[in-house]
Amino acid sequence: MNGHKGRIRTPLLRTLAVATIVGLCGGATAVAAPRGTRPGLTDSHPCAGQPGFTCSTLTVPLDHRGTRPGSLKLQVAVADNTDARKGVLFFLSGGPGQPGAPFITHITHDRLPEIAKNYRFAMIDQRGTGEFGAITCPKLQAQMGSSDIVTPTPDAVGECAGVLGDKAGLYGTDQTVADLDMLRQALGADKITVDGTSYGSFVAERYAIAHPHNVRSVVLDSVVPHHFTAADSLYLSAMRAEATVLRDACAAPPTCGFDPADDLAQVIRDRSTADGVHILDMIVSYEFVDPTYRDPNPADLPPGGGDLIGALHTARNGDPARLNALVTNLPSGGDPVTEFSAGLHAATLCTDMRFPWGSSATPRPVRPFLLDVTKNSLNQSDVWPYTPNIAISQGFIQSCLPWPTGRTTPNPAEKLPNVPVLLLNGDHDLSTPIEWARLEVALAPHGTLVTVKGAAHSVQNRERGHVGRDALDHFLND
Repeated sequence: MNGHKGRIRTPLLRTLAVATIVGLCGGATAVAAPRGTRPGLTDSHPCAGQPGFTCSTLTVPLDHRGTRPGSLKLQVAVADNTDARKGVLFFLSGGPGQPGAPFITHITHDRLPEIAKNYRFAMIDQRGTGEFGAITCPKLQAQMGSSDIVTPTPDAVGECAGVLGDKAGLYGTDQTVADLDMLRQALGADKITVDGTSYGSFVAERYAIAHPHNVRSVVLDSVVPHHFTAADSLYLSAMRAEATVLRDACAAPPTCGFDPADDLAQVIRDRSTADGVHILDMIVSYEFVDPTYRDPNPADLPPGGGDLIGALHTARNGDPARLNALVTNLPSGGDPVTEFSAGLHAATLCTDMRFPWGSSATPRPVRPFLLDVTKNSLNQSDVWPYTPNIAISQGFIQSCLPWPTGRTTPNPAEKLPNVPVLLLNGDHDLSTPIEWARLEVALAPHGTLVTVKGAAHSVQNRERGHVGRDALDHFLND
């Protein structure tokens, strides 16, 4: 993720009993690319404003399963060092909803120059994103932008479903994985290194499972586990992680002398569910401007407008002005669609994820009942410092509850292939909490987890120190 609030986070801790009512999909199924000649890149030209990179068009089937005619044209940016001694590296951006090609210079020159010396970087605008192909849903874009959490109106979701029509199920990660393998073929690479951040880590995992023989190594940054459970969409792990992260931040010298998690819990209980969702969204956004959670003057906020932990404490003690200002200064919605497509975000998540009602194949009339059963099964410990009502009211649920019934994607549960895997995660990450990285490394036979102390979301992109990038350099270059 590059400066956006949008942050896919996914699998939660446990599968609620209601999952057995609907059932889950089975193992991994690779979507096959069309037979015939090797895919090619067309309209190749120097990337505007990005010297050293060539931009091209990759034409892919609208439906790799072959049940729908049509094609899509995806923008690709590739480094010009065709003789890179360690081969091709696919760097996968986040979301889902964010393009890739516009960020290739930032990643290679500004953040990972030592890696770029030895690898030929390639980035792609995922189907439904970017300057030339973003799915445009005006109401959803205005309300949610790049947020996962803010609650959309049913009207906005309905408008977006209408924009997509019967193509709504063709933007799942299985289709993107097939697009990536066409790009690998077009570049003439037998094996590639796959490096994904946030949602990109999920795509990297799914690619490795679907095409194990085409992967040399994998980097997972700000990790989203590759297997969804019925509870994932409730975002329970991330909500609970706020207590741990805020307490850890409060324990840094000079210590706070109070419990910020208890402050947050009390504030949430004093406010409406709608306010609670906005506070949850704001706090997950806040990590992008201040991973310490205590800086009174973060660069991206008005002077004196930071210190989340202090703002929660004063709000708990009767003065909500600073907390309310943070909610106002870190709003959701309105991101340019070419930088983040809220429509693609919804289309992908509603196709990929597993919900309290099952999957996107579950008929809409029964979904509210199954969601209510799940809400009533939640204990306070499942959601603290938040509430069950907030868990079912946030964006993952409310975007997909009314989403059209349609084809769902595979949900592989097997381990990652036996290739080297490096997992990077900040212990102050609220978007993709460290617990998820621990779950995923247990499914990586040749995996190593590096926990970056004090770092928030997107280690390769935002780490203020160099622990994570040193580990990356050692893993990829040595």
